[in-house]
Amino acid sequence: MDGIVKTKVLDGNRTAREIRNEIFREVRERQAKYGGRVPHLAAVLVGTDGGGEAYVRFKVKDCLEVGFESTLIRRPINITEAELLDLVHELNQDPAIDGFIVQLPLPPHIDPGKIIMAIDPKKDVDGFHPANVGRMVLGMEAFLPATPMGIIELCKRNDVELAGKHVVVVGRSHIVGSPLSILLSRKQDGGNATVTLCHSATPDVAVHTRRADVVVVALGKPDFLTADMVSEGCVVIDVGTTRVNDPSKKAGVALRGDVRFDEVVDKVAAITPVPGGVGPMTRVALLLNTLKAAKGVVN
Repeated sequence: MDGIVKTKVLDGNRTAREIRNEIFREVRERQAKYGGRVPHLAAVLVGTDGGGEAYVRFKVKDCLEVGFESTLIRRPINITEAELLDLVHELNQDPAIDGFIVQLPLPPHIDPGKIIMAIDPKKDVDGFHPANVGRMVLGMEAFLPATPMGIIELCKRNDVELAGKHVVVVGRSHIVGSPLSILLSRKQDGGNATVTLCHSATPDVAVHTRRADVVVVALGKPDFLTADMVSEGCVVIDVGTTRVNDPSKKAGVALRGDVRFDEVVDKVAAITPVPGGVGPMTRVALLLNTLKAAKGVVN
């Protein structure tokens, strides 16, 4: 790809740290200029899902680092759907909360669609509410889904050119693949790409990935993308974060990406690691959305 001359690992930790420093400075400047409270992010965690626990813990840490206030609300796994909806309505009405998330996945007896629909779009910093999705499609100011937003920001800040490139997105989830394909194709900074969206009904995914300048894999299938599925010099973005048993790790588990990293890294121009690639960028995108909510940018 243009502008990239050698293989490099796209360091999401470093890039996210740079953005957190920028957010911290802006929060301090706003405090000095306007006074008042700092941005406030709340997170609702139902049950004790291991991945959700870790993710929410990182979010609280991130808020502290940038000078935000944060609130973690825990509820038991047997909470009823009605009780969770009542909590969402309370957070909608709380003037001290700028934005909040309900951590997914939820227990099987709770319809996540109902919960997402109940969130006030002005506080929907996950960017999942149909009102924000619709605004995104129309190119209006909106809270963008955190992972697609983080991927584009990672590329922009590491000189990975997307405009005019052929990007193949593997996976069409409402959280990553589908919104990312929309953002990449929009006429805007970080977009203007030609996008192919592959999914479970695509007959031969490798036919498409081999023709791509950029491949984004968001399936949740460890080691899905192999070296023979990509072209020399392309860019690979790995969104996968599957927890697998690993006795060599202290916790007994490890995060595995959708890309067979050791096999692919020497063939491509740039690649994201797992962990330390897309994950930190997802978290920092949530902070950017919360800052936007505090400023009242999305009406």
